[in-house]
Amino acid sequence: MTDPKTNAPVIKGLEQVAIDGATPAERLAGPARWVVVIGTLLSLVLVINQLFNAQLFGIVLIEGRYLYILGGLFLALTFLIFQMRGGKGGVPTWLDWSLFGLALASTGYLAQTAQLNLSQGWEYAAPKTAEYVSIVFFLLILEATRRAGGLVLFCIVTLFAFYPTFAGQVPDPFSGFQSTFIQTVAYHIYSAESSFGIPMKAFGGVVIGFILFGAVLQRTGGGQFFNDLALGLVGGYRGGAAKVSIFASGFMGSMSGSVISNVLTTGAVSIPAMRKTGFSARTAAATEACASTGGVLMPPIMGATAFVMASFLSRPYVEIALAAAIPSILFYWGLFTQIDAYSAKRGLRGLPKPDLPRLKVVMTEGWPYIFVFALLLYMMIVLRKESSAPFYATVLLLVVNQFRASHRLNLERLGNMIVGVGMGLAELTAILLGVGLIVGSFSATGLAGTLVNELVFLAGDNTLVLLLMGAITAFIFGMGMTVTACYIFLAVVLAPALEAGGLNQLAVHLFILYWGMVSYITPPVALGAFAASTMAGSNPIATGFEAMRLGGVIYIAPFFFVLNPALIGQAPAWEITVALSCALLGVAMISSALQGYVILVGPLLGRTALPLRVMLFFGGVLIAMPQNSLANLGYLLSFTFGMALCALPILMAWRANAASPSPA
Repeated sequence: MTDPKTNAPVIKGLEQVAIDGATPAERLAGPARWVVVIGTLLSLVLVINQLFNAQLFGIVLIEGRYLYILGGLFLALTFLIFQMRGGKGGVPTWLDWSLFGLALASTGYLAQTAQLNLSQGWEYAAPKTAEYVSIVFFLLILEATRRAGGLVLFCIVTLFAFYPTFAGQVPDPFSGFQSTFIQTVAYHIYSAESSFGIPMKAFGGVVIGFILFGAVLQRTGGGQFFNDLALGLVGGYRGGAAKVSIFASGFMGSMSGSVISNVLTTGAVSIPAMRKTGFSARTAAATEACASTGGVLMPPIMGATAFVMASFLSRPYVEIALAAAIPSILFYWGLFTQIDAYSAKRGLRGLPKPDLPRLKVVMTEGWPYIFVFALLLYMMIVLRKESSAPFYATVLLLVVNQFRASHRLNLERLGNMIVGVGMGLAELTAILLGVGLIVGSFSATGLAGTLVNELVFLAGDNTLVLLLMGAITAFIFGMGMTVTACYIFLAVVLAPALEAGGLNQLAVHLFILYWGMVSYITPPVALGAFAASTMAGSNPIATGFEAMRLGGVIYIAPFFFVLNPALIGQAPAWEITVALSCALLGVAMISSALQGYVILVGPLLGRTALPLRVMLFFGGVLIAMPQNSLANLGYLLSFTFGMALCALPILMAWRANAASPSPA
């Protein structure tokens, strides 16, 4: 089946989900749907009034009151959106409605008394009524975290939320100042260091606008456009279906910020297309999982995490996005070159030309999306209006969309879009409020400062040991948390220790972000790989290990840029150019080693294949990671040693190809 406008392959039912957002989970029944629509619209009006200083009806809110209202509204909606036993949608029970009402009532009290809280320091000395309300709100946050984030995240958040109550009984290096239960709960709710600290401030400042923009872009045909564009650009080349997955999932993941939803959306098209052109079920699923994981790390949007990072570092978001660009390029280049080597080794062809959309038609239909992105980037980079840019871009997108018959929003589609936006914002709010409790516990106990010194002491001033400890810690916590939740936790606990080891601050925060993402493609958890394997019908564990190979660069690249800040743009232009060129060549060699096929040369065959692949791998590492504090090798010497290691494998691959050419 093909789209009559673009001649692109279409899987029945996908377009409705990708464009409208009208999934079964978003079809809330009866009054709950209207409450979510109204609550979402009121929250967006509140955000616009605050960020644009619109002073609607003469209302001007202090930051604390604004965050209480915003967080409380979405917290209340969480109990209507997420069922008690897990899952979205359905008909809320009387208990869900009761929790919804309780959340609104406690939010009203917090908002009304926000000024008194600020002036009287309630985080340390709250009146009795305020203490009771804080207990109610605290318990509501925990329940919302369980519903939205799952049982694992709930257990982690609960343990750390109560940590101040027994911190004095814990042995060093994890002991800290101890508080009573009431003191702990009041601090969590009324201080600016816990639930309503940096994560929620970032959410209320810039995150919400970009999530809105991403949701609207997907539901007005943006996902279809980027998929068609990728098909038109690379679909006809060998392994074209997988290369389309890389581009399309990268675009979609950057907008959605969710690995799983990205897999389920783009995978519905890409996985069958890869299977049709000769990819094994395992490799097709692994490719989609890797591409979707990398999308969350790709500028310009990078989900919500980059905005939280900008708040932590007190830096402009644009600086974060630019720094993340080169690592993202390296990850996708590694995945792209592996897919090319895999396809060449097996003689796989591209998609048939009749199944490909015509680029001219695609660009004619989809140029508004390019224009909207240009406006967004112009306002962010040139005008430095990070908070307001996504709102202007969203308005322009909605206006332009109404002149396009294929994706025009009617009342039903508009309602589905608002419900979808509300669901996404409520889910993120519940998780951020919960993770904020972890941040608050480290602040209340004073552990954040002492733990840094302990970690540095344990590493013995050895930078590599400290990095390995950090990578393992980030991987472990990444198993049970969402991307944003994992980053926030590690930014408080781990990042200061790595910075104390003399590493670049921005590189450190990107390092923990990357290693927090590793668990999505690494067994035993590998949520992204498992979701893709379900769609492909492959073995989940085998798919996870295949994803580890295809996404191998994600394990190595963070060490490259944390030891060589030129790879995040923190160096003179000439050094960035040299470092990037070496890294691209080195990653290509690493990819060739992982697949056993030297790109543009030929396969590594016979009994010597394994040692040759090992030589090629380490040669690629030397080429890609020159000029760092651990190896006293300059660019030229490191490059020379790396090429010397790669020379023999390349020669043997060329001879094998000359003797028995592989189909291209």
